[in-house]
Amino acid sequence: MLPKVFMKDGNETVFYKTKDELIHLINSISVKHKTEYNWVRQLSVHFYNSLIEYRKRYKESSIIHEIETFELNSNINDKSYSYLDILLSIVNFYKKNRQQILYKHIEFISNQVKKAKWDKTIRKSLPLIGSSNQPIYTEIRNKKKVVNNEEELITYFFSILNHLNQEHYLNLTIDKSYNIIKGKQFELLCNSGLKKLQKIKYRYFSDVLRRMYTLCEMYFSQYDTSSVKCKREDFIAISNYNLVFEDMVDKLFSDQLNTSEIEGITLDKLKYHDDGKIVDHIYDYKSLIDTSDIFYIGDSKYYKSNNEAGKVSKYKQFTYAKNVIQFNIDLLNKNGADSIKPLRYRDKITEGYNISPNFFIYGYIDDVNNYDEDLIEPKGEVVKSFHFEDRLFDRDTLFVHQYKINFLFVLKAYTTFNQHKTQEFRTRTKERFRDEFLKFFNDPSKCNFTFYKSTLPPEQYESFVNDNFRLLNGKCFITSENELVVAKHSSDNTLEQINRLIDSELV
Repeated sequence: MLPKVFMKDGNETVFYKTKDELIHLINSISVKHKTEYNWVRQLSVHFYNSLIEYRKRYKESSIIHEIETFELNSNINDKSYSYLDILLSIVNFYKKNRQQILYKHIEFISNQVKKAKWDKTIRKSLPLIGSSNQPIYTEIRNKKKVVNNEEELITYFFSILNHLNQEHYLNLTIDKSYNIIKGKQFELLCNSGLKKLQKIKYRYFSDVLRRMYTLCEMYFSQYDTSSVKCKREDFIAISNYNLVFEDMVDKLFSDQLNTSEIEGITLDKLKYHDDGKIVDHIYDYKSLIDTSDIFYIGDSKYYKSNNEAGKVSKYKQFTYAKNVIQFNIDLLNKNGADSIKPLRYRDKITEGYNISPNFFIYGYIDDVNNYDEDLIEPKGEVVKSFHFEDRLFDRDTLFVHQYKINFLFVLKAYTTFNQHKTQEFRTRTKERFRDEFLKFFNDPSKCNFTFYKSTLPPEQYESFVNDNFRLLNGKCFITSENELVVAKHSSDNTLEQINRLIDSELV
């Protein structure tokens, strides 16, 4: 497992080890013992979970493309569980329910003490002598033996948990009051565990105990000699991990749009184009120049941490944007402006096109222990494309911003974020991306445009634009607030003629 994003260059990794050192690290026992290698175990779990999540999402996809059909291979089917699945399930169950289980266990022990048979306790048990020279009996003999039906199952569960804790150095704290089977006795339990569970199967009715029973059953099933499972080595592998990275980012940014539709056409049509192009990420959000909406189009870049998109990637991104623009213009021409509201791609009077925001997003790792911060930052220069440099409101004038995002944050969010946390990220990040575009266009030294707002009354817009169409073509746009905005490029001298015709103020 060595994704490109782990690499600084051809040999050095972001983990301060060479590629060869990292590959052979797993052969060293120090990976289990030394806390400095906790990141190996943590990363492996998140990485594994990302492949499982991708497989679930991929099979549920409404559109299957042959080019992606054989990218992920596994001998773990939907109804079976790998060793790692079982381990994670047991640990998560324990962390979620340990207080409730411990309380019931202590409650039972306390009830036993209330019914103590002291003459038998003194005769059969060896006391501890306290600081006040008073005897303390840790094993109480009861007048009437009460069978705890839960104790046997709890013993099996915590024996398994204790074994996993020691085997994989999970650093779990297990209360010492539990009976735990260890060593050779635990090996024997593994081989006979299924039979023992069958004898106590119908004792349990609470959800917690039934779940505990199922987890024990899953674990002991690995040692069932009548099943081929005990001889199987589980694997899951993918040849093109860039597909998983794209889906991880897409789930963060635009997963909720998959069910949206415009005039009976779902947004899958915007994601999967007729010419075979596939947009990585697309979502609608506030326009840059008014209160209408526009589609933001993104492309995930799964490169080494220091690399940037090349000419081919940039060209493809511009093609994606033009396809999305054309799709919305087709709907506009066919059904009118109301069919795509609140989206607004073209102004009828000026024939100008709204600005279509685009972005590249790259994965990177700066801190191998940071899974909780997105660390989104601008990366590189804004990429520009145009037919006419001085026409901002032209469908062929496009800008692509570039960002990098903490790969480990994306990896963890892909499998652990609920809808609320995902929505928080989307809201925060979409607002930031829009603000970055606004900062870019508010700085003439970066975008090379200065914006002016006409002081003409709205009823004169159409005649003014028609009379000066050759001068204004692609340089003006009427916003949804009915304001005529003119964008003047730093190299454009023709708009000086307009200044003599119209009073205007700087936006």
